[in-house]
Amino acid sequence: MQGKVVAITGASRGIGAAAGRIFAQAGAKVALLARSRAEIDALVAEIGPDALAVVCDVSDWGSVQAAVAAIMARFGRLDVWIGNAGMIEPIARLAEADPAQWAQAVQVNLTGVFHGMRAVLPVMKAQGGGTVITISSGAAHNPLEGWSAYCSAKAGAAMLTRPAHLEEGGNGLRIMGLSPGTVATEMQVKIRASGVNPVSQLDFAVHIPAEWPARCLLWMCGAGGDDWLGKEVSLRDEGVRRAAGLIA
Repeated sequence: MQGKVVAITGASRGIGAAAGRIFAQAGAKVALLARSRAEIDALVAEIGPDALAVVCDVSDWGSVQAAVAAIMARFGRLDVWIGNAGMIEPIARLAEADPAQWAQAVQVNLTGVFHGMRAVLPVMKAQGGGTVITISSGAAHNPLEGWSAYCSAKAGAAMLTRPAHLEEGGNGLRIMGLSPGTVATEMQVKIRASGVNPVSQLDFAVHIPAEWPARCLLWMCGAGGDDWLGKEVSLRDEGVRRAAGLIA
């Protein structure tokens, strides 16, 4: 990753923050995108001069356009875009869900992924290549009580990688998804507090650390990801964990 430029949405905490650290350690220049400035400023201070904090709301097309412009102005290129920003709320049964919250979840978890792709694909095509990875979820493929917005939006985002690869794979772009499984992040705290569906009953100790999906993302940016273009890598797969160097 030496000299490569990596942009990560939802970089203020969890998988996004861990990925910022992992890619920086691998030699990349990192752009950390999030709605909250304080957290990404602190992460930039930790990583050093090859990191850039960009306030960005992925649900807003203009905000994403401006973020990509800021990255290009600072670094002059963009090699990897990781669509990680997401929200679990509202956790509510369909008959009780707030329509505005439900729509906002889809706007962040699905439309936000589209906004990222729409902004970076022309840039990457012009420079001759790039990698786009979307953070998916087991919820994209399995319905869960109270998670209708999250399940539906993640299913859409998982599908979005497929036409993106179909359209741009021939132009040197590498597009795929990562389903990390349950990760020990703030989202799991909210899920547990809800008490809704079996995921909320899981002991926190069973969740994998955020560094695992971060290291898998790094692996996917190399030759290891070539077999997964247009597909979804599942970190529940022991073979993937082994190939990514997470287990012996």
